[in-house]
Amino acid sequence: MAALLAGCSSPVAVPPPSPSPTGEAAAACAALGPRLPWLLEGQKRRPTEPDSDLAWAWADPPLVLRCGVPVPSALEPTSELLSIEGVDWLAEELSAGYRFSTVGRVATVEVTVPDAYSPEVNPLVDLAPAITATVPLQTP
Repeated sequence: MAALLAGCSSPVAVPPPSPSPTGEAAAACAALGPRLPWLLEGQKRRPTEPDSDLAWAWADPPLVLRCGVPVPSALEPTSELLSIEGVDWLAEELSAGYRFSTVGRVATVEVTVPDAYSPEVNPLVDLAPAITATVPLQTP
């Protein structure tokens, strides 16, 4: 199936998280990949370049998800969060869209949504079941 999808579209340049996640975060990211939807916003998954089990993309312009990224520097104790389907997200406006990062989980999941998709939070609804099933909340 992956080879079939790879033939349908060109790879999306997505740098894997650096440093790579370790321990519990790495295990959560490994479990996340197989649970991610093949379609997001009605668009097929696309291959990423370099090929990584920490990065996924869909559509054109690409919706991009990376797992195991560092906690965003914009996150503060007073940051306003979005709660969507049991997942808390920090939203950061970019020049051409938004970057959403999970908060309070063993691995930080980052989703970049170009402004071609409106409302920008829609993909988060479809991604939430996979995240809640595989990326547990941090224990204090």
